This record gives sequence, structure tokens and C-alpha cells, in this order.
Amino acid sequence: MNFIQATGKNTLTLIRALGASTLFLLTILSLLPQTLLRLRLTVRQIYFAGVLSVLIIAVSGLFVGMVLGLQGYTQLAKFNSADVLGFMVAASLLRELGPVLAAILFASSAGGAMTSEIGLMKTTEQLEAMKVMAVNPVARVVAPRFWAGVLSMPLLAGIFNVAGIFGAYFVGVRWLGLDGGIFWSQMQNSISFSYDVLNGMIKSLCFGIAVALIAVYQGFHCVPTAEGILRASTRTVVASSLTVLAIDFVLTAFMFT
Repeated sequence: MNFIQATGKNTLTLIRALGASTLFLLTILSLLPQTLLRLRLTVRQIYFAGVLSVLIIAVSGLFVGMVLGLQGYTQLAKFNSADVLGFMVAASLLRELGPVLAAILFASSAGGAMTSEIGLMKTTEQLEAMKVMAVNPVARVVAPRFWAGVLSMPLLAGIFNVAGIFGAYFVGVRWLGLDGGIFWSQMQNSISFSYDVLNGMIKSLCFGIAVALIAVYQGFHCVPTAEGILRASTRTVVASSLTVLAIDFVLTAFMFT
């Protein structure tokens, strides 16, 4: 009986959280005109959320591509089909690994930072001070960070993909001796823009919306204490990672089956 009660309680808590997040998203969307008037704030947040995440995204993509190139060449060489290494690596990155890993890395770095920053502003009563001065804190603080995350995510995923492809090229062509012309020609002939590239960008856009929403929601509704900020940041990383994987499964089922 206790198990049933606990399951019901957790289910109701999840439903309430989803409902509150949806209403919070609608509030942010309704404030889009005000956000456009504060474009400088959004551009500044794009710098903090996107530009400062380029290094970790690019380095991670490079090493992921190198690993894919090494493992792919080893497996394909057994079947005398190493020539398709370029296509295999590009397809893996563009369809799945690029958007997913870039989103998880973005959630771990920029997402956690967004939550901590908004949570600290709430703890120091800066958000309440904005309300006293007739300034909407959602429009001033939350919306620019949300749109910065949404706009940055597809660009970061693209950087991850490019770095990964060059990592596979370095391993497969420069190290293991695969013909460079074959590597690029197989990729060019087999990769479709609408099927591979565009679907991957749509995935990364959906991931950006989810991660940015979770980050700003957790920061705005955290308990205004040091421990509350820490827990909110942890929830952002965990919830964002699980949400990205769940959304990836749903989108893959629609796009690639």
C-alpha cells in the first residue's frame, strides 16, 4: 500500500512539475516582444552561454570523432569496407551523437551556470527588487537566457559535428592511411542535407528548448539558500540529460524509421 501511495505521489508531483514548466514556457513566449526590445541582453547571454562553451564542445567533438574513426576503421577493415568510414562517422554524428552529446555538455556547463546565476539573484533578493521597481524579472532575467540557450544549441551542435568529422579524418586518413578522396567522396555522396543534416539540427533545436527551459525554471523556482541553489543546479544537469535522451528517442522514432 505504501508503494502505491508513493508511486501516486511521485506521479502527481511529476505532472505538477510538467504543468508548471509548460506555463512558465508560455510566459516566456508571451514576453518575446519585450525580449526583442532588450536584444543586447540576449546577445550578451549568447556570449556567456554559447561562445564560452565553444572550446569544450569543439574539443569533445574532436575526441569523439577520433574514437569513432579508430573503432570504425578497425571494424570495417575486417569486412574490407573501410572506404565507407567517412559516411559512417558523419551519419553517426549528424543524426545522433552530435546533437545529444552537445546538448548534455551544454546542460552540464551553461545550463548549470544559468540555474546558479538566477538562483543567486533570487537569494540576494535582486528579483524582488526588480518587481518593486516595476520591472518584470522574467522578461529581464529569464527570457534572454532562455533564448540564448535556444539559439546557441544548434550552433554548438554544428561545431561538435565539424570537429568530430575532422577528428575522424585525422585518424582514418592521416594516421591509418585511408585515401582522403574516398573519405570525403563517400561522405558527400551518401549524406543527405534534408535527411541527415536538417533532422540533426531540428533535434538540437528541440534539445536547446528543453535544456534552457529546465535551467531557467530551476533557477527561478529554487529555494533561496546556498543549499537550494546547489540542489537546483544538480537537478538541472540530471533532468536535462534525461530529457534530452527521452526526446532523442521520440524524435528518432519519427525521423529515421
